[in-house]
Amino acid sequence: MNVADTSASTRGSSRELWFEIVSGGSGLALALFMWGHMFLVGTILFGERGFDWLAGGLEKLYIAQPTIVIIFILFLVHAVFASRKIPLQLRERKAMMKLAGNLRAVAFASPNTAAPSVGTRPHLESWLWIWQVRTGMVMLILGTAHLVLITVDIFTPMFGEVAGIEASSSMARVREWLMLPYAVLLLCVEFHAGVGLYRLAVKWGFGAKLSRAALWRIEKLIFWTFLGLGIVILLVLAAWLPPPFAFMLE
Repeated sequence: MNVADTSASTRGSSRELWFEIVSGGSGLALALFMWGHMFLVGTILFGERGFDWLAGGLEKLYIAQPTIVIIFILFLVHAVFASRKIPLQLRERKAMMKLAGNLRAVAFASPNTAAPSVGTRPHLESWLWIWQVRTGMVMLILGTAHLVLITVDIFTPMFGEVAGIEASSSMARVREWLMLPYAVLLLCVEFHAGVGLYRLAVKWGFGAKLSRAALWRIEKLIFWTFLGLGIVILLVLAAWLPPPFAFMLE
């Protein structure tokens, strides 16, 4: 390899490293924001008064307006950088998992054939990555629609009596036509974010002191905790459950 080829290879590797940093960093920021966002939306558990108090305060202090713009940009950046290798990698991993499944089926079907090695079996990371891609595609559609809706809600009075997010109009939307899309989006977000942090910890060695099994148990704990909390919040927004802590603000 000559000097020119070496230089081009170095530039290509450096560029890929930066792509990985942007993809992972934006994904981490979005995951942390979504979990914080859940606690903010969770003020509906204290009734409409608690929800309106926090939403109105964030808007009056001009925190909500720039935040939604920043998150929208971050969402699009992450989608672009995280999806740049999806078609090729997805085909490769699907082919690997299909081959591994065929080898395992042959091994178990023939008593004289040795069982396939662990390395050839469909492994957890491949399954997680494929489903992370699938949930990411769903999030790209539903998440974009949600961000557009919230942006319009914050800056215009289109969905309520005044410009800004209101508990009454938000609950009406969820109750009338957004229950199912938000349920799907909630499941995809929690899976995508939890798996993303797990894979990020493995890829960058953040969990070097923990085994992959331990990291996976932590990921499952995070997933089920936030999914359970999100389901309760969604049911309250849809008026299927009464706000359990409303009495505290009466």
